[in-house]
Amino acid sequence: MTTVVSLQSPRAPVDRRGRPMHDLRISVMDRCNFRCPYCMPKEAFGEGYRFLGTAERLSFAEITRLAGIFVSLGVQKLRLTGGEPLLRAGLQELVGDLAALPGVQDVALTTNGVLLARHAEELRAQGLGRVTVSLDSLDPRVFREMSGGFGDPADVLQGIDAALATGLAPVKVNCVVQRGVNDHTVLSLVEHFRGTRVVVRLIEYMDVGNRNHWDRSRVVPSSELHSLIDASWKLAPLAAGYRGEVAERYRFADGSGEIGFISSVTQPFCGACTRARLSSEGVLYTCLFATQGLDLRTPLRAGADDAALESLVRDAWLGRNDRYSEARAEPHAEDTRRKIEMYYIGG
Repeated sequence: MTTVVSLQSPRAPVDRRGRPMHDLRISVMDRCNFRCPYCMPKEAFGEGYRFLGTAERLSFAEITRLAGIFVSLGVQKLRLTGGEPLLRAGLQELVGDLAALPGVQDVALTTNGVLLARHAEELRAQGLGRVTVSLDSLDPRVFREMSGGFGDPADVLQGIDAALATGLAPVKVNCVVQRGVNDHTVLSLVEHFRGTRVVVRLIEYMDVGNRNHWDRSRVVPSSELHSLIDASWKLAPLAAGYRGEVAERYRFADGSGEIGFISSVTQPFCGACTRARLSSEGVLYTCLFATQGLDLRTPLRAGADDAALESLVRDAWLGRNDRYSEARAEPHAEDTRRKIEMYYIGG
């Protein structure tokens, strides 16, 4: 019998729904070299769109200091996101600084993978433990449709191979599935990575942000995907590895690896969410679907000491009551709030 590992620290603040804080996702860059329609549609984020300037983004020293504050409150897992984090010059230096923080057990990275091959070895050497690569299809035509016309799946596969060669493990592949767009290529994606050290995770298309033209009819329920895959390769359930794990995990019965399903729309998991998010300009968000956050950059640059910053973070988490995905599933639910865009705080 598998035991679920608890990562809760005695110092971790617990929100109004009993959820401790133990994960921090750090956006280091609001820019991206893709224009995925479900995240940064190019009609909204074209050449004239104003992204953050260098001075507006947190420096590596500021990110490291704030991460240390979160770690002092019980966070043990850090994940670097974007935008595309590998567009941030010298990212390996930040990885090294974060990995050296006392109490940090895991530093991970989420990337579209196009630049990963050239950086994987140095990132691993600096202390990166894991990498998650976004890859929505191996079909070049479908891939380009879902990336906004940028990149090539061959470059992403090269990045995955480089990550595996350096010892980054596990490597996970995240695939956002949309009906009528890439759902017909799911089986080929799963088959490609079966028998490798790569774990594919299939993600239901979510209504993140305000500009991705979300349509519930394009959501492919995880239960449907499970049935599709199970018909080709029998699946057996795996227990969660830790509290707050978002993916429902299964193993291939023939021993050819593992697959996961992330079902935010049809099976919301707000009740176990332990993630805080820090934007690249230093705003703390307590939910992927947040409408507002807490500015930490201003007090940080105004000279606030660590105790004051810790108090701000603690109070924000203690007051947390987010449950957007659960509320969305309730009868007659309607939400017209302006949510923060996913590219701004990572997925």
